[in-house]
Amino acid sequence: MDTKPKVVNSEIFQNQKGILIAFNEFSLLPIKRLYSIIHPNSGIVKAWQGHKIENKWFYVIEGSFAIAWVEIDDFENPSSYLHSDYKVIQASENVVLHIPKGYANGIKALKSNSRVLVFSDLSLVEAKNDNFKYDSENWLNWDKL
Repeated sequence: MDTKPKVVNSEIFQNQKGILIAFNEFSLLPIKRLYSIIHPNSGIVKAWQGHKIENKWFYVIEGSFAIAWVEIDDFENPSSYLHSDYKVIQASENVVLHIPKGYANGIKALKSNSRVLVFSDLSLVEAKNDNFKYDSENWLNWDKL
């Protein structure tokens, strides 16, 4: 499994019967659950959630999101000087963003009523003890996105 965030591109096939969007490079083998998040407006920031052992995959299915990540140096007391990065993803891009274990992630809708599917390789019970919350003001100025 990847140790750095990675975009998994889709393949699009089209003919007179319609359009097929395939994620042939996205293996569902490690996935144990999925959930959907809808942000009713672009002012909501859901950040930061850190995971020592959980991998997350994000697929924007409506609107657009800025999805950010930061590699955590110490989960109990992370440095305030960590470097974050982000990717803006439109639903029309049809990509999956993998954020591996060892990172904290955050999301912000850039359009009202944007929706993202989140896949996890841990069950809800397993994930309960691997959820580290940090202030959204850390590491990224969300207002500039």
